[in-house]
Amino acid sequence: MLYLILSVLASFAIATVAYAQARNFVTRRLRYVDAVQNALAPFIAGIAAGVIALPLMAILPLVGAGTAVSLGLAVGLGVAAGAREVRGTLPRY
Repeated sequence: MLYLILSVLASFAIATVAYAQARNFVTRRLRYVDAVQNALAPFIAGIAAGVIALPLMAILPLVGAGTAVSLGLAVGLGVAAGAREVRGTLPRY
């Protein structure tokens, strides 16, 4: 039971950090990149993060494939939130 609670907490912590980092990266570094404003950008970023994290998460003791999926979902949502924030702050012509 304790193992399950620790794995859920680790997954939640990883997803929270991934969301914050992705949102911060999009709002600060990719502010003027048009490709981030594309509707497919969050899906591509989330799938890429999940696929890259899957082999690493499979060998770690407390986390597994579900953590890699939640990481990919968090990155995709972070990219979408960062792009939405940038769209609201950029001036229109």
